[in-house]
Amino acid sequence: MRMRCDKTPAWAELQAQFESSAQRFDLRRAFAADAQRFDRFSQQAPHVFADLSKNLIDTESEQLLFTLARQCALEDYRDAMFAGAPINHTEQRAVGHIFLRNQPEDQLIRASKAINTIANAGAQAAQFAPVLVEPALVEPVLQAMLAYADAVRADARITDVVNIGIGGSDLGPQMAVLALAEFAAPGQRLHFVSNVDGQELAGVLAQCKPESTLFLIASKTFTTTETMTNARSAKEWFEATGGTDTSRHFAALTTNVAAAGQFGITTTFGFWDWVGGRYSLWSAIGLPIAIAIGSAGFRALLAGAHEMDAHFRSAPLEHNLPVRLGLLDVWYRNFYRFTSRSIAPYSSALRRLPAYLQQLEMESNGKRVDADGQALPFDTAPVLCGEPGTNGQHAYFQMLHQGTSVVPVEFVALAKPGHGLPGHHAKLLANALAQAQALMLGKADSGGHKHFPGNRPSTFLLLDALTPDSLGALIALHEHRVFVSGAIWGINSFDQWGVELGKVLATDIEARLVSGDAGGLDGSTAGLLRKMLVK
Repeated sequence: MRMRCDKTPAWAELQAQFESSAQRFDLRRAFAADAQRFDRFSQQAPHVFADLSKNLIDTESEQLLFTLARQCALEDYRDAMFAGAPINHTEQRAVGHIFLRNQPEDQLIRASKAINTIANAGAQAAQFAPVLVEPALVEPVLQAMLAYADAVRADARITDVVNIGIGGSDLGPQMAVLALAEFAAPGQRLHFVSNVDGQELAGVLAQCKPESTLFLIASKTFTTTETMTNARSAKEWFEATGGTDTSRHFAALTTNVAAAGQFGITTTFGFWDWVGGRYSLWSAIGLPIAIAIGSAGFRALLAGAHEMDAHFRSAPLEHNLPVRLGLLDVWYRNFYRFTSRSIAPYSSALRRLPAYLQQLEMESNGKRVDADGQALPFDTAPVLCGEPGTNGQHAYFQMLHQGTSVVPVEFVALAKPGHGLPGHHAKLLANALAQAQALMLGKADSGGHKHFPGNRPSTFLLLDALTPDSLGALIALHEHRVFVSGAIWGINSFDQWGVELGKVLATDIEARLVSGDAGGLDGSTAGLLRKMLVK
């Protein structure tokens, strides 16, 4: 039976531990007192080595966090997800993105152990009753999508592929395509259009020719306002500039085959309602990734994620990297009251990782009520921000080092570069290590302006190299980390009702911008509308 974190005995113990000693924890003294601290607070997970030793935590606090996880029934909740249970209860859906990256031999859910565990949970067993999720259906759809991707990749007539989507239909694929550019086919450019601001689409179309461009329309319902506005404009441009054969130059990633057909699209790839938008890059939404890196590369991406899934599912909590990171997030948000976290990928290829993680964490855990709809008496998701190193050092790192607020930093680095230019990578890694060291050690200065307080926490994630399988593992690591913190907070991390209200209001206001009718609006919105009236 799930119990919300603040109702557990461990929560009170953690609060007492924080007030008695943890709030005065000093990293410099901790390293001086424990020669084994690095080994104790670092670990290898599939494709990712994590150094947690420069975080404000000791063994006693971490053990209490593991106790908290067990009292919140984290393991049962995790097993429920892997069993295909409808843990997204507000939408009565399973959370099945993990099944998209099962390997062929795993296509049947072997969930008897998980189901038995759930059944033993007592009063809430019915809440986690398994639903019909058919992973065996995944492989045929995947094969068809990958065959199409390889055909496009090999087609010399296609020089530009334009993915039109938004949110999860844009951020994940765009991040992965940029990250894995080293593996892309020569002679093809991939573009991503998401903003309803026509400036973005116009800029992409200016680089394309209709006879050599393929458009991918990524919308689960084929009704998303921004996506369909851009899609219609793309089709109008295609026809106005001499394009013919819409069915060959447009494909849809959607479950609404009828609507795609009315649009003129005959090539469609669908997915299931148990695939959430921000978890959908593993599905047909990942078609641009498959075109960029080929079917073998896409399967390697899935395999890397699957390895991290297996680690999360089977490793003891004390040696489970997603669990340790998720619990650390709870520790910082609810006890240290840190409001933000900075993502600093020391890899230009990972430059869109911060934006991707913003959606993953802030849309998942940016909730003010628990799973039962009750208002929470504590904070949930932090604000995520970030830029790639070394650019960020010359932008916002000043605040990280000397600002009044403590912002934990998460460094992501690669042991091996993805290029052959001599001298660059050593400088890049030196900067990453130096920034983490400077945040921890600080620097005393009697004059004040050059004083660095130090004792500022950071996590260091190291990949051997940026490959499809290592990227898959890195993404899955963060997915499961978000799952852990959401489970501890007792919220539903898999709905996103907060995005709906603005959409509804925008439909009404769009008509008013043409008619000029400001009746019934608040004073500010009415005043701005009159300034913006469409002529």
